[in-house]
Amino acid sequence: MTQKIHGTVADGFEAVREEFAAVVAGERPDYEGQLCAYVHGRRVVDLWTGDGADAGSLYGVHSATKGAAHLVVAMLVQEGTLELDRRVTYYWPEFAAEGKGALTLRDLLAHRAGVIGTDTGFSTAELADDRVIAERLADQRPYWRPGTAFGYHALVLGALAGEVVRRATGHTLQEVFEDRVRAPHRLDFHLGLPASLDHRFRTARAVVRTPVQKVAPKPLPDGPHTLAAIAFNRNAAHPTDLATLPNEPVVRARGPASVGGVASARGLAGLYAAAIGALDGKAPLLKPDTVAEFGQFHSVGHDLVTRTHRSYGLGFEATADTWHPFLGAGAIGHSGAGGCQAFADPFSGLAYGYTRRRCAYPGGAAPENGRLVAAVHGAALACERRTG
Repeated sequence: MTQKIHGTVADGFEAVREEFAAVVAGERPDYEGQLCAYVHGRRVVDLWTGDGADAGSLYGVHSATKGAAHLVVAMLVQEGTLELDRRVTYYWPEFAAEGKGALTLRDLLAHRAGVIGTDTGFSTAELADDRVIAERLADQRPYWRPGTAFGYHALVLGALAGEVVRRATGHTLQEVFEDRVRAPHRLDFHLGLPASLDHRFRTARAVVRTPVQKVAPKPLPDGPHTLAAIAFNRNAAHPTDLATLPNEPVVRARGPASVGGVASARGLAGLYAAAIGALDGKAPLLKPDTVAEFGQFHSVGHDLVTRTHRSYGLGFEATADTWHPFLGAGAIGHSGAGGCQAFADPFSGLAYGYTRRRCAYPGGAAPENGRLVAAVHGAALACERRTG
């Protein structure tokens, strides 16, 4: 039975609805997901499907949380509260332990610190608490010489950046996000989901691999002492199941800045629409020069953790290089392990958000994002040509 597609698209974006319907038709019968897009601050796509779901359903967005976290950092850099080329120890002296004293904030945000985790890992309660992560990593020896290489700081980057924010402002990153980003724009994107909204959360469903995927080589090495195992907390006494981590109430409630965000597609797309352009009568959160600085490629090449070619800006994935090469080179965004993706392309004015309930394999932006982003981007360009 084909799932019913709910929602609306603006004139000129009808092909996006058709593409979304085609994606849904090719998924499992229990597929559930949302797609939302803005162009120059106008919502042009707002679609969803799934039994019992609606436009207000909230999903764990895993590492797409890093986009919200580093929007906060970008705002603080823009206003001069933080300086990218100051040493981290200027804000956080304890971070100097084990040879990390020369690392700059710029290199920290570009996944170059080398403190991707700890030898013994974290408990779920510790992963939910950015202060605990930061305290343990301040004393942690780096796994490579800081600044000389890069690797994905999957579960800890938000905590590291968040400690710098806390030291500089006296407030947690989550507090700054709530006061200056989420609440003013009424975004359905939460770093710490209030108990009153927990009924809107849709529990993440575990990956279901195809027969081919079951026999294929694993995408990451799984030895307990590999960099990947350390970065993804598989070396802990109780290894983290990243796919279903949002189902832990303590993770949702505390909203750790690396992986603990809860959002709808509207919330994801709205975040990036507010970042690069006017939204609901409010000025953009970031100036063009700030977007360009944070979207500029800072770490490109062989990622020591994922052992793949990756590209990072400052806290954001370099979305055009990593995922969608037809986007503008300065696109900023972040995907999530469950399959979600969100980004802003300042050149086209496009802000995109996609969520799904069942986690995709092997992680990161689910494959269907390629089709959906191409459809939205193509429609946006066609509309601009017609009106331009």
